[in-house]
Order: sequence, then C-alpha cells, then structure tokens
Amino acid sequence: MGTFIQLVVDGLSTGSIYAALALAIVLVNQATGLINFAQGAMAVLSAYIAYAFTQAGLPILLAIILAVVISFAIGAVIERFLMRRFERGDPDTAVVVTIGLLTLITGIAAWIWGYNNRQFESLFPISSVNILGAVVSVRSIATTLTIVAIMIVLQLLFLRTKLGLALRAVADNPSSAAFSGLPVGRLLMVGWGLAASLGAIAGSLVAPQLTLTPGMMDTALVYALAAVILGGLTSPLGTVVAAWMIGILENLAAVYVPFIGHDLKIAVPFILIFVILILRPQGLFGRKVVVRV
Repeated sequence: MGTFIQLVVDGLSTGSIYAALALAIVLVNQATGLINFAQGAMAVLSAYIAYAFTQAGLPILLAIILAVVISFAIGAVIERFLMRRFERGDPDTAVVVTIGLLTLITGIAAWIWGYNNRQFESLFPISSVNILGAVVSVRSIATTLTIVAIMIVLQLLFLRTKLGLALRAVADNPSSAAFSGLPVGRLLMVGWGLAASLGAIAGSLVAPQLTLTPGMMDTALVYALAAVILGGLTSPLGTVVAAWMIGILENLAAVYVPFIGHDLKIAVPFILIFVILILRPQGLFGRKVVVRV
C-alpha cells in the first residue's frame, strides 16, 4: 500500500510540472485562439532571468517576482511586434511561427548562459514528511498547492471577470469584439503577457526539481500539450486534472504493467489522447463547439 501511495504522490508532483506549463498554453489559447509551442522555451528564458537575479544577490522570491514582471513585458512585445502579423491569417502559419520562436528563444538562452546544467534555488523547503507510509517532499506539496491556486485564479478570470470575458471574446471573434468597442490589440498583448508571466512561475517551479538548461522544458511541453488535449482547451480545471492523471497513470503503469515498465511509460499519455479523441474530442472538461450555418 505504501508503494501505491508513493507512486500516486510522486505522480501528482510530476503532473503539477506538466500542469504549470499547460495552464500557460490554455491562457494563450483563450486569449488569442492559438496554440503556443514556444511556451516552454519562454518559461525557460524566464527561469534564466530569475537565476540571473539570484546570482546578483537578490532573494529567490524577489528574483521570481521580477522575472514574472519582465516576462509579462516580453510576452506583450512578442505579440505586438511578431505574432500580430500572423494572428488573423492562416492558423497553420501562426503555429509554425511559434515553433520557430521556440527554436529562437532556446538558442538565445544557450548563447547567453550556455548548455551547462545550473542549479536553481528552490522557493520551498526540500525537507520531507511521511504521509501514510509515503515519503513526500514539502517542495512537491507546495508546488501542487501553487498549481491549484493558479488554476482557481484562471478559472475565475475567464468566467467571472470582465478582463477574462473580453479575452475570450477577442479569441472567438476579433472582428465582432472590435465592433463592440473592445481594444483588441491591447487585449491580445495582455493575454500573451499573462501567459508569459505564468510561464515564468512554471519555469521557477520546475527548475529546482530538474536542472536549469535551455532544453529543460522540452519533455514537459509534450506532456503539457497532452494534458491540454485531454482536459480541454477551454478548461483550466480540466487541464490540471488531466496533467495529474497523466503523472499518476504513468507512474502506476511503469510499476504495475510489466510490458510497459519505465522504458515505455512515455506512451501512456499518447494512449490516453487516442482514447479521448475518439470518445470525447473536446476533452474531458472542454466545451463542444457549435458552428451555425
């Protein structure tokens, strides 16, 4: 029983890493209607910015706050001077641009800081506690609770605030939103800025558990996209639940399903995606899109 609990707890911790990045992807999609494949690279760049501040002698909390603020500005600038040229064109072109942006940002981070592994200071204690026979780190618990708090804030943002409703209106139909008097350009900048800020938090949470490298979020991005598909692009709650489900099922399958093991456990999220896309294409918590003709 202790092994099972340990696997579940570790799965929740790993799933929270995926969820942090997935929430940023959902935020961009809700604000612009695009899938931002560069979100992982932007999170890594933000983590490096926070790392630079800690190396300059600032406390880790202040370094992360400054990185969040700077990341907001970077996201807004990227939307204003790059993505805006493609957002109202062919969606496939915009997706290719985000992939190119991923490569560019990764290269910039490597050029400035190199490819060597760097230790990122943890915001939370690294001590452990015993829960029902499972050894759980305080950092994992705090990371999970942080993701839950972010999920609740995003859910309230999109459903209960004027800003959230305006962002969704712009993503659904920019032309109608403009005719309604909404400042479409500024809202798109805010959407990208908020997503970049959330990516900064994600990068700062992930870096201490891994090691800070330019490709730190590459694998996490794959799992985050799987969580977005499983949970639904319109649901922060569904995205987090899906990320946790992926983390838990991956761990359980590696131990309790002999033919999968640790080598094939990466196939678990893709099997889940295949099943969900057949049974419920909009995701577990997503809304079905109705097109009027």
